[in-house]
Amino acid sequence: MVKILGFILLSGLVLISATQPEDRSVLEEFQRLRKLKPLGIEFADYFQNVTLDDLSLFDSQLPTQDDYQCLNDISMLVSALQGGQYWAFKMIDSWGGIPSGIFTGNVYDLGNFDECINIKKDSLRGKYCFLDVSPAKILGVESSLSGMVKMKTATCFPASCSATHMNKFVDQMLKRTLNVTIPSTAMSISEDSCQTAEREPWSGLTILTIVILSLMGVAVAIATLYDYFLVKSQDELHTAVKLFSARANSRALFRIVESKSNPNVIECLHGIRCMSLFWVVWIHQYDNVFSSPNINRFSFLSWIQTPFAMFFLEGNFSVDSFFFIGGFLVSLNTLGTVCRNKGRMNVPIMYLRRLIRILPILAMSILVYTQLTGVLGDGPLFKGGYSKKASCAKTWYMTLLFVSNFAKDMCLDHTWYLAVDMQLFLISPILLFALYKWGKKAAAAISVLIVLLSGCLFATMMVNHYSIKSLDFSLQKKVYFYTHTHAAPWLIGFLFGYFMYLNKGRKFKLNWIAAWSGWILCLAMLFTSIFALYPKIESGKPWLMTTLEVSSYYTLTRVGWPMAIGWVVFACMQGYGGLANSFLSSPLWQPLSKLSYSIYMWHSFIQEINKKIVRTNTYFTNYQVMLNFWSTMGFTVLFSYLLYLLIEAPIGGLDILLRPKMKAPAENKPTTVSEQVGEGNVDDVDSSNQRELEGTDSSADPLAEKSQ
Repeated sequence: MVKILGFILLSGLVLISATQPEDRSVLEEFQRLRKLKPLGIEFADYFQNVTLDDLSLFDSQLPTQDDYQCLNDISMLVSALQGGQYWAFKMIDSWGGIPSGIFTGNVYDLGNFDECINIKKDSLRGKYCFLDVSPAKILGVESSLSGMVKMKTATCFPASCSATHMNKFVDQMLKRTLNVTIPSTAMSISEDSCQTAEREPWSGLTILTIVILSLMGVAVAIATLYDYFLVKSQDELHTAVKLFSARANSRALFRIVESKSNPNVIECLHGIRCMSLFWVVWIHQYDNVFSSPNINRFSFLSWIQTPFAMFFLEGNFSVDSFFFIGGFLVSLNTLGTVCRNKGRMNVPIMYLRRLIRILPILAMSILVYTQLTGVLGDGPLFKGGYSKKASCAKTWYMTLLFVSNFAKDMCLDHTWYLAVDMQLFLISPILLFALYKWGKKAAAAISVLIVLLSGCLFATMMVNHYSIKSLDFSLQKKVYFYTHTHAAPWLIGFLFGYFMYLNKGRKFKLNWIAAWSGWILCLAMLFTSIFALYPKIESGKPWLMTTLEVSSYYTLTRVGWPMAIGWVVFACMQGYGGLANSFLSSPLWQPLSKLSYSIYMWHSFIQEINKKIVRTNTYFTNYQVMLNFWSTMGFTVLFSYLLYLLIEAPIGGLDILLRPKMKAPAENKPTTVSEQVGEGNVDDVDSSNQRELEGTDSSADPLAEKSQ
């Protein structure tokens, strides 16, 4: 987030310089720029007043068949325009122009995408392309406008014409209209931006993705029909049918367990997980809005200086909450088994169970993002499908190996979290054995490790003079994506799980002063972490913060935030949560909590499609973003539920075959959810249902881990 914040603020300086020029220069350049606005009309007039000799596409080299075809289609267009044919005027009508509102940051005119690509006249088809326009270079001036980004306006040509052909038409038209020679970098069309109504044929991977989903769908349908019509009692349901039955998996997913029905369940973790998940999706929604074709792009500058914007700028704390939960559940869920087995752990099974629960959805997400994004939508901005498809072709294996946080260009950006969490999980057996062997001495050593890692992060930022102005992507990797920078929240959660294990069943008696003091300190830490930088940002000069200030803030909050979350969990477990516990422990969080891993994986897929299918310019306000956010959440939950039934539950549920058949002593036997509701053992096939505290599995990702 340091990089994101610096980028936004420093980009703002450029935009401010573009929006506050001298009045006279603005008026003169604005008047000249307006001459180019009706580009489609200019081209129509140009085509109607030229002969075929004026439309020469040939250089000194011999013309190709493509050159002749393009020239023939342009000739047809010229004749149609001169004859007043409807389809020809539609081609011109679909053009964009120099965007209105350029002084409020509007740099897009999307024209009419569908009108263009749906043009059909004999063998002629419409081709929609973006014309990149640099106003300052066109006008040949050096002024405030030179700091503006390139504008994009829609054009429509016959599909037989390449970008090279189109650029020649553009150059000829501008020479005649403005009587000036336009540099090639000032106004040009790239083939990469062009689209026609013809879809690219499905690749082998696309077909494979559809086949896999179809086969899984058939298996789920058969198992569900068998379960519904032929099985009278769930106790008689075969394990294989349980794994695939949508009825059985839905029953486990949507079952609501009362807060007091299972003493081994930490209910507040459901609420903390879901609220953190909402926060992640929310900040990613703003990320997408910032890159959308907004007509009021400059309004970001005033928005970024509001207190509300701090929840976006400091959204990285939502991930620290997940790391805390991950470390907490790994130690709490596993220490009982380690002690009971006298330090012995079946580490390969631990790793295998985690992979079974996480890897299938991760692998399927790579296929769906890269192969189905372009299949499920189209639009002016949809060229190429998934925006990081090229990156996936290079680094997909790093994602599956959980080392994507070290990749130069990640395939799925949000999977860096899974990589870091998996790497920390891989070392957890060492830490668990150390706690079993040396107890509090090992806990003290882990505490020292937290301090050393925090010191390493602080020293890295100080030695390299990292500040809010640093825009290099390597900065974000070193202070955000690398494992050691997020190890502290995970280790704090791990130690907190050890503390709660040692005091399992113990009731801490706190007087009202201690309880209120804990909540005051907790809330102070949370709000300080979020709003500490606000005074500097409000002043409009965040770059004046020294490296020491930035390093201290970044390092201390990395430790303070998980400690504050730890207090929330402790207070809720001990009966000092009050309204917070009532909210976070509501049973209504449970189904969403069980779907949290799928929602995390698929929300960016829905956001990518929603961003690229737009046909017109968008308008940025907080209300509009919230509308988009709830739309995203709704479709993401539905899509996640579908993929949960097809992939996560059937394959993730295979870990039931790896669970040891153990019986706890009768007086201490934890009660499972299925025993509470008398539904047999259906929950065993749910990859996100609740587990016994002293079970051996700590393998699930904290996004889908059990709130026990």
